[in-house]
Amino acid sequence: MKTFTSAIELQKVLRHDRTNKKSVGYVATMGYLHEGHASLIENARRENDIVVLSIFVNPLQFGPNEDFASYPRDLDRDENLAVNAGVDYLFYPTVDEMYGENPSVKVVVQNRTDCLCGRKRPGHFDGVATVVTKFFNIILPDRAYFGMKDAQQVAIIDGLIQDLNFPIELVTVDIVREEDGLARSSRNVFLLEDERHEAKELYQSLLRAKDAIISGERNPQKVIALVEEHIKARTKGKIDYVEIYQYPELKLLDVLNGNIIIAVAVKFRHARLIDNIIVTL
Repeated sequence: MKTFTSAIELQKVLRHDRTNKKSVGYVATMGYLHEGHASLIENARRENDIVVLSIFVNPLQFGPNEDFASYPRDLDRDENLAVNAGVDYLFYPTVDEMYGENPSVKVVVQNRTDCLCGRKRPGHFDGVATVVTKFFNIILPDRAYFGMKDAQQVAIIDGLIQDLNFPIELVTVDIVREEDGLARSSRNVFLLEDERHEAKELYQSLLRAKDAIISGERNPQKVIALVEEHIKARTKGKIDYVEIYQYPELKLLDVLNGNIIIAVAVKFRHARLIDNIIVTL
């Protein structure tokens, strides 16, 4: 595995690879890698000649009171996981390398942002779309791999690829979970022992909702109430949201139909956890 901190140097190597007809798969991360990231890398490894992994904690997608400074970082650990999972090129740029002193252009996302995590994080997905656009232009991948744990982010990137005409295939990868169902996340390290035990109930609440839908429930408010009831009864976490939408358009539904997402966010003392499940009717 080769590590790059310069966009120009990485582009030189990738230009040579493309000249030799090698396909490129790309995985974007903010580091502190876990098995969920490894799953993305392994999918990219199976389907491409070259795998590029970026590690960049993007300041543009953090609000003034969010955890940019404390977001977990461990490059040595990340490099070991990346090598073992099959990464060819690790791109680890600085903030200055990505944005310079005074960038004059940013991407503004018009749709799919006024719900879920986007409602309370104004500008967050503008930051995501801006950095992903820059990475796409630097790397020019054939395929880009994103995990469904951040389902709203996947929906935003789906729109980005379509609207800006990127010749890139978006490959979505299922959520990787712990044995008890908890979605793997870099922020899980912030859970206290009792919270970790309770955190598995987020997924259980989603499974309860899925069972209700499969059994014939089509009223979204009744499904939301089931999820909220389950979480409140079994955790001390504070519910941020429980929402249901058409997916990936993220449009409200009066009656459940088609491809839908049931998504939750719950705040514990030092960690805010998100999870979701997709149901197709």
